[in-house]
Amino acid sequence: MDLNNLSMKKIRELIVFTAFLVIALWKFDIVIDVIKTIWNILSPFALGGAIAFVINVPMSFLEKKLFGKAKEKGTKAAEKFARPVSLLLTLTGIVVLLILVMFGVIPQLTRTIGTLITNITAFIPQMQAWILEFSHNNQEIMQLVNQIRFDPDQAVRWGMGLLGKGTGNVMNTTILAVGSIVSGITTFFIAFSFACYILFQKEKLRIQVRKVFFAFLPKEKAEASLRICSLTYRTFANFLTGQCLEAVILGSMFLLVLSILKMPYALLIGILIAFTALIPIFGAFIGCATATFLIFMVSPKQAVLFILVFLILQQLEGNLIYPHVVGDSVGLPSIWVLAAVTIGGNLMGIVGMLVFIPLTSVLYTLFREYVYLRLKKRHINWQNFS
Repeated sequence: MDLNNLSMKKIRELIVFTAFLVIALWKFDIVIDVIKTIWNILSPFALGGAIAFVINVPMSFLEKKLFGKAKEKGTKAAEKFARPVSLLLTLTGIVVLLILVMFGVIPQLTRTIGTLITNITAFIPQMQAWILEFSHNNQEIMQLVNQIRFDPDQAVRWGMGLLGKGTGNVMNTTILAVGSIVSGITTFFIAFSFACYILFQKEKLRIQVRKVFFAFLPKEKAEASLRICSLTYRTFANFLTGQCLEAVILGSMFLLVLSILKMPYALLIGILIAFTALIPIFGAFIGCATATFLIFMVSPKQAVLFILVFLILQQLEGNLIYPHVVGDSVGLPSIWVLAAVTIGGNLMGIVGMLVFIPLTSVLYTLFREYVYLRLKKRHINWQNFS
């Protein structure tokens, strides 16, 4: 009788699921509109959750290092002020970092653009002379080369015209622009407020989530779901911490070495390498290509030297620094890291590259545990496979 009841329950669930699937496919455009509407409503809270996750990593570190011993002793002042002070210090550090980057990069970038225009103007005749020398006065090639011209005034006029056109479009849509800005500020304010609430009430929220899981799921499934959530949080937090720290170390190394070698744009390249290093696998090479181009416009010899410096520092970082800083926190073989970066980049761009590595690591860990469990149930010693 129990088996019949169980079978009927599964049949009813299958019928309901099939009905919903048919309706969703039949009214696909309506379903998409409903999903978009729901996402627009929930997006500030999703953004707030993402902000809270990122801020929680350094905040928890500061809270543990500054107030850990005092909280263990039961000091009321430490328990009361640990979280607000740690959050304030974290936000202050983020704002100071952004200000330093802005004041360090924007003036340097402005000077770089001016120098780059001058260097391009001087570089084109040199390039034409090189091609003339290597082509042995080939007339067809020289006709193409002589057509290469760079007029700084024309470039400036083109930029101003483009800016003027954009300004005209903005002026024609002033109300829409103001509405977008107000909407963006409102969304960020709601998201930031929600993030602060999560950070201040994270222990209470954790208990509430556990209650919901155990209230609506069987005990085994609830424990398994919470274990997966804990694994996901640890993996993402370790990856975020390690990747940011590794990027700062790599950028500082480039800044120091380029300053010692008296190469141009040392500060700009150091910051550029640090930011692009956040992109797994391909990021540092993107920074290398951009930095090589900037230096090449000043001195081709120094550009070749920079490539050698990049290869040396990249090997040092990959073999010594990265394993100790990031280590096995992600726990994902290299081939799956490459697959995660490729798939994530195709689906979601740079954000996908950053998200898919820890996400793939979680799936890889869970699948590996499932395989080991299956082997154990079948009494197969997997160590004999090696």
